[in-house]
Amino acid sequence: MATAQQLLQSFDSLLQPERFKDYGPNGLQVEGKEAVERIVSGVTASRALIEAAIQARADAVFVHHGLFWRGQDGRVTGWMKQRLSLLLQHDINLFAYHLPLDAHAELGNNAQLGLKLGLRAAARFGEQDLGFLGQRADGGAFGSAQDLAAHVERTLGRRVLAVEGRQRPIRSVGWCTGGAQGYFESAIAAGADAFITGEISEPQAHYARECGVAFVACGHHASERYGAPAVAGHVAAQLGVEHLFIDIDNPA
Repeated sequence: MATAQQLLQSFDSLLQPERFKDYGPNGLQVEGKEAVERIVSGVTASRALIEAAIQARADAVFVHHGLFWRGQDGRVTGWMKQRLSLLLQHDINLFAYHLPLDAHAELGNNAQLGLKLGLRAAARFGEQDLGFLGQRADGGAFGSAQDLAAHVERTLGRRVLAVEGRQRPIRSVGWCTGGAQGYFESAIAAGADAFITGEISEPQAHYARECGVAFVACGHHASERYGAPAVAGHVAAQLGVEHLFIDIDNPA
């Protein structure tokens, strides 16, 4: 058992949210009971995850996508009321860490996606150094962009969208989870042969063809399933708290 404040201090010490300029508040977003015996981790604080946490008799929820974002409507109505009502009614703490969870060098979304894909990071790039750049951990190369895309599909268990660049082996791979399509130009400048992220927008297809660097969009949710359970599991083990990861299916 641990206290909510002990959890908060451990998460903050590990993820160092003060280092980041973010889109919303990091840390404890909704205060619940002080004593925490079980924490559920997930990608997004959706109603489905909160309901699953209630069924699992969780005292706290740890997510990447919390409830509050810069510039959103501040009224507590509709889906916001439903989610908050469930958390408050069951006295559940909600912890959320956005960019700090992406960036952690070992347990974050980018590090864990790289581990899952067999990639070893050697450098960082992009705004706030969120992008990772590296190669296959075995020292080899992917024969082509399609080989890389097929590897990502097999590993993550979902279809990906790939735009080929120049026909060549893929040795240097850049990646940044979630909606990081805006990091593509930084990945190109950093020397990547291919870039992996969750989403693609209209300009990136043109950049890939014109600059010769492949672009692989593997799904926002699919690319960010690994950081939350890694961090929550690590802290839970340190503090003697039970941990359960619940993956709520999301096609995005």
